[in-house]
Amino acid sequence: MIVTTTDQPSRDMLDAAARLAEELGARLVSRRGRTLGQLAAAYGDKELLVATSTQLRYYGGPDEPPFYFHPSMAYVRVKRLRKGESDPLVELAGCRPGDSVLDCTAGLAGDSIVFSYAAGPEGSVTALESEPVLHAVVREGLLSYETPLKDVNEAFRRIRPVLAGHADYLKSLPDDSFDIVYFDPMFRDPVQESSSIEPLRGLANHGALAAETVREAVRVARRTVLLKEKNNSPEFQRLGFERCPGKKTSAVGYGVIRID
Repeated sequence: MIVTTTDQPSRDMLDAAARLAEELGARLVSRRGRTLGQLAAAYGDKELLVATSTQLRYYGGPDEPPFYFHPSMAYVRVKRLRKGESDPLVELAGCRPGDSVLDCTAGLAGDSIVFSYAAGPEGSVTALESEPVLHAVVREGLLSYETPLKDVNEAFRRIRPVLAGHADYLKSLPDDSFDIVYFDPMFRDPVQESSSIEPLRGLANHGALAAETVREAVRVARRTVLLKEKNNSPEFQRLGFERCPGKKTSAVGYGVIRID
């Protein structure tokens, strides 16, 4: 993978590119007015990570649309919470101020953002991601993305992104380490309602959730283990989750394991 900047980069952009190239074991390349296609051809590498003044942009190829951090619907959901409205994820997880949440499949961190706002300043959210590029793009976005709402920005900053696979990470934790453990595996079949995640499918880990991992989650969780999957998915039954009531027309559904 090539790591570069935009044309006429600032010192901060150059420093960020150098840091990320070292972190990801990638090739650091000066832009020097060249297009992404020219860089890919010159170095024989189609994957590019571009540090701009506001964000990181990952390209699976020079002609492909970029993947970058954006809160998307999470921002809308948090604004609803600010108005006192409910959110299905928060309600089903039983998330309340002061809770500690382990998001085992962070992805774009949308659900981590909602959990972080719901758990508040006294709570905590640890967001696991096993794919290094996806982790880096989302981590940098959570640190730098600005909305007009200070409390929402603070919710972004409180999230602790960790580069780790959830199976090994869960095994490393003591019993009862988190109030809530959450899984949202990347859908193995496309979901029309979730088309916004298409740009990151090539980066994401598509492995099915293991029953052993769920058992570890039950050990680690104090109150709730929650799974988000396709509405008609057999995963809920396979993994021992109680299916949560929801709209039959919805593309996604939830399953829960309550800890006694």
